[in-house]
Amino acid sequence: MGRGARGAGPTSRLLPLLLLLRLARGAAGETGADGLDVCATCHEHATCQQREGKSICICNYGFVGNGRTQCIDKNECQFGATVVCGNHTSCHNTPGGFYCICLEGYRATNNNKTFIPNDGTFCTDIDECEVSGLCRHGGRCVNTPGSFECYCMDGYLPRNGSEPFYPTTDATSCTEINCGNPPEMRHAILVENHSSRVGGVARYVCQEGFESPGGKITSVCTEKGTWRESTLTCTEILTKINDVSVFNDTCVRWQMNSERRNSKTVYVISIKGQRLDPIESVHEETVKLTTDSRTPEVCLALYPGTNYTMHISIAPPRHSVPAVIGFQTAEDDILEDDGTFNISIFNETCLKLNRHSRKIGSEHMYQFTVLGQRWYLDNFSHATSFNFTTRERVPVVCLNLYPTTDYTVNVSLLRSPKPHSVQITIATPPTEPPLPEVEFFTVHGGPLPPLRLRKAREKNGPISSYQVLVLPLALQSAFSCDSEGASSFFSNTSDADGYVAAELLAKDVPDDAMEIPIGDRLYYGQYYNAPLKTGKDYCIILRITSEWNKVRRHSCAVWAQVKGKIIFRLRMLFFFLLCSLKFTLMRSVFKIVTGDQNPIHTTLSKKLYS
Repeated sequence: MGRGARGAGPTSRLLPLLLLLRLARGAAGETGADGLDVCATCHEHATCQQREGKSICICNYGFVGNGRTQCIDKNECQFGATVVCGNHTSCHNTPGGFYCICLEGYRATNNNKTFIPNDGTFCTDIDECEVSGLCRHGGRCVNTPGSFECYCMDGYLPRNGSEPFYPTTDATSCTEINCGNPPEMRHAILVENHSSRVGGVARYVCQEGFESPGGKITSVCTEKGTWRESTLTCTEILTKINDVSVFNDTCVRWQMNSERRNSKTVYVISIKGQRLDPIESVHEETVKLTTDSRTPEVCLALYPGTNYTMHISIAPPRHSVPAVIGFQTAEDDILEDDGTFNISIFNETCLKLNRHSRKIGSEHMYQFTVLGQRWYLDNFSHATSFNFTTRERVPVVCLNLYPTTDYTVNVSLLRSPKPHSVQITIATPPTEPPLPEVEFFTVHGGPLPPLRLRKAREKNGPISSYQVLVLPLALQSAFSCDSEGASSFFSNTSDADGYVAAELLAKDVPDDAMEIPIGDRLYYGQYYNAPLKTGKDYCIILRITSEWNKVRRHSCAVWAQVKGKIIFRLRMLFFFLLCSLKFTLMRSVFKIVTGDQNPIHTTLSKKLYS
């Protein structure tokens, strides 16, 4: 036993020491096979963890490797941004992690610049069109996925580029459509054009001698900035001359099919005669006839025993389908001059004499006695007489006659074995009446004085009536005094039309003068004297009308120009300045009341209260 105790003595003494050393090592860290501490060998991107009673090194999230010698960054973006971050994104890898960014034109639903979609965050489209004025003046914004496009609104066209455009990169801008001047229409006159913007309508009327069977002719300003021309055109009015017949051997009548009423027409009658007489074998002549009759007739100075061809047409600018007729005049058995002749009116003041004799070359003297009387003037008469000598068989004599006068002309053949006289009546047309005697005014928004109407002298014809016309100032240069189209105020189709404000018969105008206040809301004749509208520009015209034998003549004078737009703008400016001054003074008073003792404010307040 002693030997056993001795043999175990040293060993038994070392066992507790070894046990303590093992416990101390276990407290400091578990050693590996090589005797090193496992946790002390972990990689910088690894963490030491206890698994089943053992210490092991595990790479941190976002890294891959054995945890001790290798922990490599894991690229989460390698599978693509759409898979990792979602649609409309870009993926950005970081050491041990990643983050997502929405593409341009999109934003994250968490309203942050970057995100990790582990909380359900995704990218949604940004509506850039919520920003007003993004497409500049006249532009219209259209949102698209991730972006936007600009187009021009209705009534605008792109300039310096095309559509769609982007204001940050393109120089394209939208300009308001203006078609400019309307196109010219053949054989038509532009009568109305209120606007050259989109939808503006220009209206035309056909010229004299033309018509539009399809209706009114218009041209519209289109969205392309051009005028769309009308498919209708002005076609020529062809007047047919029908049923031409000869009566009394030298007279011709016919019928006209024109639908025009009470309009005078000028006819051209061309005659050509051929006879066997060796002295005068050919007779050619052209005669003009002015009449408003629908069955005109004319008697001509024709040679007896002659084959005639007659051509009847209407004088330009009107056109017609001419009529042609052939006939033969009767033989005349008078070989010597028997002193007989007839007279026809060649034009308004000229007479044509036609001797019935075949004897050519002899000289004849005619005596003219002219007596004229104006029916509307008791103290006016015109009398004259003279002799006229000629060798012509068909002479033309023009008389110096006064206008608007009824004449009786007696013509006698002198020094003839058989005296012969012929009498004819002539009514001369009136000329333009005298210009109205008015004092011209220009009014800039102030009160308009009454129109002082003076009675005009009846020099060249009877004065029938006086009219006061109110026109837009822009129409003054285009106004024709002879225009019969002016209507009453209540017949206007728009503010741009002129109207008759007053009409007085000449017999109702006193000899001295009378005053007419413009816009007094009274009726003068059948016309309403409407008040002028504020802010509008007007031209006021006085017109005198002379009518005699259904012939009307006019004379006009501009009495006043009313320019209301300038004064209207000045009033608005004055009102704005007055309001600004009032506001400044009130603010100064408020500062004084609240304790602001600025010397300037104090002075203003004293002046205000005084």
